[in-house]
Amino acid sequence: MTLPSQHTPRRFDLLAVGKQPLLLPARDWTRHPDGPLSQLAPCGRMVAQLQQPGKEGGRGGPGQNLQPSGHKRLQPEAHESLCSRPARALVTMSAAPPVFLGSEVVEKHLHRASLLIPSLEAALANFSSGAEGGVVQPMRTVVPVQKYSGFLGVMPAYSAKDDALTTKLVTFYEHKKDSSVPSHQATILLFDPRNGSLKAVMDGSVITAKRTAAVSAIATKFLMPADSEVLCILGAGVQAHSHYEVFTEQFSFKEVRIWNRTKENALKFARSVKGPVQVCSSAQEAVTGADVIITVTMATKPILFGEWIKPGAHINAIGASRPDWRELDDEVMKKSVLYVDSREAALNESGDVILSRAEIFAELGEVVKGTKPALPEKTTVFKSLGIAIEDTVAAKLVYDSWSAGN
Repeated sequence: MTLPSQHTPRRFDLLAVGKQPLLLPARDWTRHPDGPLSQLAPCGRMVAQLQQPGKEGGRGGPGQNLQPSGHKRLQPEAHESLCSRPARALVTMSAAPPVFLGSEVVEKHLHRASLLIPSLEAALANFSSGAEGGVVQPMRTVVPVQKYSGFLGVMPAYSAKDDALTTKLVTFYEHKKDSSVPSHQATILLFDPRNGSLKAVMDGSVITAKRTAAVSAIATKFLMPADSEVLCILGAGVQAHSHYEVFTEQFSFKEVRIWNRTKENALKFARSVKGPVQVCSSAQEAVTGADVIITVTMATKPILFGEWIKPGAHINAIGASRPDWRELDDEVMKKSVLYVDSREAALNESGDVILSRAEIFAELGEVVKGTKPALPEKTTVFKSLGIAIEDTVAAKLVYDSWSAGN
């Protein structure tokens, strides 16, 4: 028996038990070996004509061909109504439900940002290789929520080499009155690239913090001056913590300084981390003489000025992700060799790049793959905006680790 091509789905969810149709998920039923074959219903839909259990059959008896539970029995007139609908409305594909991985689970499987470094280096190189690299990533879509001074970003990406497909939904709000709510909140959806099924919904805030810090560490490995001793962090939020953790793990700094606009937060940061941190009273005090500088602030106007910076220093600029926001002044931008994660993103999203009209020397992925040089002897800036492919490889790593244990 065959059906017309437009009515040839793989699994069906409209079943008939005797004269009473049932609607239930396809994965919840199978035809009993002793039952009759599936046949066409009068409406042209595929149904399974199943025998009603007799008195002598009982539960599990020879007449018990189907035992669905929790499904509503449909009346004959409902059957006729359903049969008049398009076939696609009646057919469900069999697929496992997605798993949800909360922040604690993500943290468990991504307890160190440095675990991401090898995968992120490969992803950055692939991204900067064009079509050959197998990365498909459109520009981030940003929806302003002007009433509440917030933004919603949508960041999809596919990596052919990693066979990974994700999209991240991220909100960014400047909570001036309620500091208990994180400024950034994110959720990542991981899909099966073979068929589009949703495999996992996972917390994206932990991944965002750690992948951003890991990418900064990659840039610093290539660009920081030799024998660097002093690390300076401007800002004391989530990104300050994630950067501190990976930088003190990957590099050997003799001194770590921190400044934050609210000094109380800087003091709290210093008390919360494992190593010694010098809390500075001004950004200038923190920056002066520093070899590596990290800016992770909510600033919309410059807080780092070129006259303060030691020649040959390396700067990782993480904040100011909007076209009219700044963390660095024009002097910093114009006297430094500028590296970015994405040329397209930097030219469209970074106020530091757009407003200073600084020339981009290279993408970080070009440095990783060796097509553009690292210049650690010069003053350098890595402008990080965060790109979706970073979330993709990080989410896949977390999901694969979780799957291995389940």
